[in-house]
Amino acid sequence: MSNNLEFNDTPPIIKKKKKGEHGHHGGAWKVAYADFVTAMMALFIVLWVLGQSEEVKEAVAGYFQNPTGISIGTGAGLLKGGTKIINDKKAEEIMHREEEKAQLTKMGEEIVEQLNSRTEFSDLQGKVEIKFIDEGMLIELVESVDEAFFEVGTAVLNKKAQDLLQTIGKKFSAINNRIIIEGHTDARPYPNKGEGYTNFELSSDRANSARRSLVRGGVNIDQIVEIRGWADKKLRNPNNPFDVYNRRVSIIVKYSE
Repeated sequence: MSNNLEFNDTPPIIKKKKKGEHGHHGGAWKVAYADFVTAMMALFIVLWVLGQSEEVKEAVAGYFQNPTGISIGTGAGLLKGGTKIINDKKAEEIMHREEEKAQLTKMGEEIVEQLNSRTEFSDLQGKVEIKFIDEGMLIELVESVDEAFFEVGTAVLNKKAQDLLQTIGKKFSAINNRIIIEGHTDARPYPNKGEGYTNFELSSDRANSARRSLVRGGVNIDQIVEIRGWADKKLRNPNNPFDVYNRRVSIIVKYSE
């Protein structure tokens, strides 16, 4: 055995292991967040729809059954009335109608509040009634045994009735909606019926008297599109055609077209 040590002239190679680097974070959290936001939006839409009228529910249900709005047919819907399919334009009209109804409702409440706050109208509480019909908002000035708006048998408004209508007219001056005025009488025949003047003429003349007071209050004369004289043909108390409750002036604020 040789005593000489053999050395390798090749320098040693030292390998150093690098610590593992963190990989780039993925975008999974963004997808989860987007799903969460979408779910919340869907929840808010459902809650909003449930609080709307049946017409709006039908419009939304119809849209989801047939987004193109081309055909008309039947089908199962999640909402009541969802079998009726209507197009997008109709849905938009219905939603606009709901918004307008809310605005008119607020105006009606303001009118009643204003009348109740004025002492000169304190005895007219309950004589001004507001409701909604197919044409729009209906305001009725209803007479009673102890409170009449016209001189007996005439179309002459008393002072209090004129002030009342001018107050309403001032409120209407802020809107552009078309207005219809109707006059109604009870079934008592007009004394001069033989001369051709009947309750039809009387009711029409009373509606015209109301029109003039509204215009003095600020209503644009072009807003008034129709005067109707119904005589005793639309009684509020058909069981008693002579009831004073049948005598009234009706003001219809039409929905915008």
